[in-house]
Amino acid sequence: MEMKEKIGHFLRSRFGDDILSEDDFRGDLSFYITPQSLFPICEALQNDNEVDIKLLADITAVDWMGHPEEEKGRFEVVYNLYSLSHCFRFFLKVRLPEENPTVRSLVDLWAGAEWLEREVWDLFGINFEGHPDLTKILTPDDLEGHPLRKDFPLTYEQPQFSWNKDQPPEVIK
Repeated sequence: MEMKEKIGHFLRSRFGDDILSEDDFRGDLSFYITPQSLFPICEALQNDNEVDIKLLADITAVDWMGHPEEEKGRFEVVYNLYSLSHCFRFFLKVRLPEENPTVRSLVDLWAGAEWLEREVWDLFGINFEGHPDLTKILTPDDLEGHPLRKDFPLTYEQPQFSWNKDQPPEVIK
């Protein structure tokens, strides 16, 4: 059985009610799932030796504000999962509402999710419930808002990063 069919069968047989839709766009397989099923699905994928999904390669998000897709939920969180033994990548996608976009953290399954979730929180304002340290990672502490949201104002004064402005170049390296 090809890996695409194996993953699809695994998810549909164990979590059929939680799979909202599937998509195969240009060879990239995606499963839209319910937010509450994210952690159990990832845990099952990680623990099953046949599908062998051990790597959470990335987490990112999309802001659908102003697009017809927004009716399914303003934010889409995208989880890039990979099986090293099968050399196979696919995506789990979760849609979240504009008000209080929250999904459970995956830090308990993948330690690397800590930084990935912090980045998505900092740039999109998506809350990861149970995250041990949901603090800014890319933007200055005094910046209010989340710069990758489509409603983030474009006319503002950019904060200056000045913590090392008086340091000689050789010290900054």
